[in-house]
Amino acid sequence: MSADDERHAMKMAKKKAARDKIMATKTDKKGLIVIHTGKGKGKSSAAFGMIFRCIAHDMKCAVVQFIKGGMSTGERDLILSKFTDTCAFHTMGEGFTWETQDRSRDTEMAQAAWEKAKELIRDESNHMVLLDEISIALRYDYLDINEVVEFLATEKPHMTHVVLTGRNAKDELIEIADLVTEMELIKHPFRSGIKAQIGVEY
Repeated sequence: MSADDERHAMKMAKKKAARDKIMATKTDKKGLIVIHTGKGKGKSSAAFGMIFRCIAHDMKCAVVQFIKGGMSTGERDLILSKFTDTCAFHTMGEGFTWETQDRSRDTEMAQAAWEKAKELIRDESNHMVLLDEISIALRYDYLDINEVVEFLATEKPHMTHVVLTGRNAKDELIEIADLVTEMELIKHPFRSGIKAQIGVEY
């Protein structure tokens, strides 16, 4: 073994010992409140990655889509065609707000989605519930942020994970969350005239 390799091995051994010491203190388990927010792409995609992990482990889970309408997406089509026994999928929105242009109807649909979300979260057999684009519904005041926070803080079962996506997550949600990731936009093909493409955006 060269001197460089030996130094590297010693450095990694020290790092592993320090890491093992830290990991030994992490013994608690709980259902997490997870937020994916920010202007960057990939918030829902990352959340669906977590849903597919649950499916792969044969853990019951559920998805409620607050804004996106009934358009075909890869995640939705795959779950509905292959995994309905493991993952309940509810598309409750009727499309993006600039398409519907009907605040009253959007509010009604968001309220219905929230009622379904509460039902699914209360069901302790669900390991994880994804509330896709709920931050958009909260941003436009289709839902009462205080009600959402109160429910998550007091009624979410201890071991149930809830994942919330959408831009501009409210400070009140971030405050009660266990894990918050902000997607940062650096470049996006849309700005270069490239439209959303199958397999990338949906």
